[in-house]
Amino acid sequence: AYTTPTHNLTRCSAHLDLPRVAAQLARSKMMRTALRRGLLSGAPRTLTPRRAPLVRAYRPPSTSFTRAPPARRSLSLALPKAAAPPAAVAGDRAVAYWLFGCGGLVAGMVSVGGLTRLTRSGLSMTDWKLQGGLPPMNRADWEREFARYKLYPEWQQRQSMTLEEFKYIYAWEYGHRMLGRVVGLAFGLPLAYFWSRGRLTPWLKPRAMALLGLGGAQGLIGWWMVRSGLNKDLLPERQKQDVRVSPYRLATHLTMAFITYSGLVWCGLEQLGGQRAVSEGVKHAAKLTPIARGAACLTLVTAISGAFVAGNDAGMAFNVWPYMVDDRDVGGEATFVPPDLLELQPLWRNMFENTACVQFDHRMLAYGTALSGTGLFALARSGAWHALPIVTRRFVAAGALAVVGQASL
Repeated sequence: AYTTPTHNLTRCSAHLDLPRVAAQLARSKMMRTALRRGLLSGAPRTLTPRRAPLVRAYRPPSTSFTRAPPARRSLSLALPKAAAPPAAVAGDRAVAYWLFGCGGLVAGMVSVGGLTRLTRSGLSMTDWKLQGGLPPMNRADWEREFARYKLYPEWQQRQSMTLEEFKYIYAWEYGHRMLGRVVGLAFGLPLAYFWSRGRLTPWLKPRAMALLGLGGAQGLIGWWMVRSGLNKDLLPERQKQDVRVSPYRLATHLTMAFITYSGLVWCGLEQLGGQRAVSEGVKHAAKLTPIARGAACLTLVTAISGAFVAGNDAGMAFNVWPYMVDDRDVGGEATFVPPDLLELQPLWRNMFENTACVQFDHRMLAYGTALSGTGLFALARSGAWHALPIVTRRFVAAGALAVVGQASL
């Protein structure tokens, strides 16, 4: 075998450029790797030499920017954000229950007003303040208030009244007035809250403001009514002998309360939403709608006529049924129509000031209301009853039961 002398290897290695050799070996290794990858992928690939890094030239700072600088981060960005208020929706149950609750308060207000009327307490307070005030706190205050009451016409009919009896009727009237202020707060404060949180729909906002106006006007109308009993010159001629508030103003006061109550319940139902009639129920509801509106209007007119009955004390004058006059127990006759039905002139005054006519009209309207309520229920049951929404069925049934019960009472 041929062997290279040791001194020749030593001489060759002395003349080699080792860095150049290393570069050639690395280049050949890269070419083999690239060739192998190209064969495996099925397509030849070419090597691109690595570009040298770019060196950016220095540019002096400028005062003008082509785009806005990024916003600086502040400490507030790291704090948790408050939750956004819920958007107003038609099915907001909190708003609906608030309206229903205010409707219940108005119904209680009407009931307390009726008891105030029955106890003849409405003229016990002879002044009115918007913000109200505390009742008499000691005997001297009660004596002073009682002395003020004696200056007005009602005292001439109740001169036997004692201080304790005066305290009783004063408590009824004071409670009635303060309950009205409670109703105003119960409606106004949540209204401001829901409005500020954006939870009232555009449909509800004007109606809520109208209801707030009705409630505020109700206090003024109440005082306007009481003033008619404190001044004989403001009473009809037939009522100057028996001092009480004007039946016209009493009817206005009660009508406003019914309108407010109806508006609250209506807005609550619309806000609550619920099931809608479909298929056969839509056609059936379309037939019932005009009848239901007529029954509602007749019910309101009957209630207004009841205010004239209360204002004229007609319920005490004719307190038998079904006849208006029944004297058979003393050898007389029983008549369905009273004899002095149209004794006042002009004739329209009998509907509002004649005790017999006012009571007769109220009874006839009550019969018509009972028939309309029960007729609406019967007509609803005769058609696609189960296709109607459950809320509609409940209201129709409850309305029929209410008018029959009221007529029975």
